[in-house]
Amino acid sequence: MDQEKIKEGVRLILEGIGEDPEREGLIETPDRMARMYEELFAGLGQDAGAPLEKTFHAQDTDMVLEKDITFYSICEHHLLPFYGKAHVAYIPDGKVVGLSKLARTVELCARRPQLQERMTVQIAEAVTERLRPKGVMVMLEAEHLCMTMRGIKKPGSHTVTVAARGVFTEDDRLQERFLRMVR
Repeated sequence: MDQEKIKEGVRLILEGIGEDPEREGLIETPDRMARMYEELFAGLGQDAGAPLEKTFHAQDTDMVLEKDITFYSICEHHLLPFYGKAHVAYIPDGKVVGLSKLARTVELCARRPQLQERMTVQIAEAVTERLRPKGVMVMLEAEHLCMTMRGIKKPGSHTVTVAARGVFTEDDRLQERFLRMVR
């Protein structure tokens, strides 16, 4: 990440809106923004499936669901935050992963300029590719600040996206069970 380019960009934005980047309250803002962007976009260039590499043998395991995984991401259209909960389920085919690893995968996908729809698919694909389960289902529920503080200004509205793979695409009862467990 090029810290100097970010700092210069922030200075230009401040000037563009009619502010003085040398004003006491703003003088350190470009540096703060550069450090913040380094944190917010830490998932760029990282493999979201990497946390799922270490697995454990499991026999006769039914659905595994990690729900209410809090995430924060940045909408690539307006560079404003969207945040919410991720619910990730899979039906193992002989191997499972530590539960914190699912949350790490969500985090890596969230820490990049993102679309919620794409992020949902990226999580499902990472779990599918790395664990080779019988099925995967991912649901994200998020509030987008680009909808709540600008534009249509509808605070409290949530966007829900779903991605299903394997047996979840074939079995409505399995999908219904996932939804009941999430609620």
